[in-house]
Amino acid sequence: MYDVLDPESERGRVYRSLVSHPGTPAGALAARTGLSESAVRELLKELAAEDMVMTVDQELGAWEALSPLYVMDSLLQRDAVRRAGLRQTGAELERLYRVARRESGQYGALEVVEGASGVLAAVRRLQFSARREVRVVDVPPYTGAPEYYPSQEQLQRERMASGITYRVIYHGSAYDDPIAGPNMAHMIEAGEQARTLDEAPLKLALGDDDLAVLTLAGDDRSEVIALLIRPSGLFRALSNVFEALWRLAVPVSAAGIGTQIDVRDRQILTLMASGATDEAIARRLGLGRRTVVRRVSALLTRLGATTRFQAGVQAARRGWL
Repeated sequence: MYDVLDPESERGRVYRSLVSHPGTPAGALAARTGLSESAVRELLKELAAEDMVMTVDQELGAWEALSPLYVMDSLLQRDAVRRAGLRQTGAELERLYRVARRESGQYGALEVVEGASGVLAAVRRLQFSARREVRVVDVPPYTGAPEYYPSQEQLQRERMASGITYRVIYHGSAYDDPIAGPNMAHMIEAGEQARTLDEAPLKLALGDDDLAVLTLAGDDRSEVIALLIRPSGLFRALSNVFEALWRLAVPVSAAGIGTQIDVRDRQILTLMASGATDEAIARRLGLGRRTVVRRVSALLTRLGATTRFQAGVQAARRGWL
């Protein structure tokens, strides 16, 4: 969806070309974007269905881009709807949790575990039993004692070395957290796939398709409580929630965690975020194009981004812009 604003994506190239050249037929768009005419026609159909472009002359087959401000507002509204849906899912899970607390034993897929030590032990068992993949949403508060984290790092390294994939979504504040920040950097260096999301609605771990541990604050807020959830409709719902959050989250790499950038790289990032090409950045800053290409590549690596749009999001989250 957001790739329409990414000048390096096919949809972004078509949309940007229409922004600059209104009333352009598909054939001319193909020539400007370097795509085949059939591919451009399919992309135009997609963009029109999403209310981002429209035809202005049926006879000539000419197309026009809708206002970028309108498109951005529409994208943000759709994102808000998705986030509202995730929050609603979290609220439904909370209600289910309350029912399970009152009627333990009524739903065989659930088991309640109380206390920080019991919850952490359940998460360790989940990792030991995983055969393919461990998925985690890691959000504050962090409840483990200081000695828990070195032990968890060792366990995760051993499991990853045995072929288990770890996909972890961290809260956006993890960079500055004295507990989560160093742990995140160590695990990414060891091979963890990591992303960040500012508003993850729940604390969750999933082992394969066999077990989930959903951690919640206790009723009196003095202890943590977890629901152990085995294969069921609820488990599938939690798995879908994780995948939805994973798509919303932004990739991150160990390179650059806890570091800052110099003035020149900040200028390059700012121009990248505005949609400037490498050539335009080079002219604006008085640099050689090869220098810009090299520094852009290094910034993408440091930010764990695959596109300029992702790099802009990550840089903004880290306060680099």
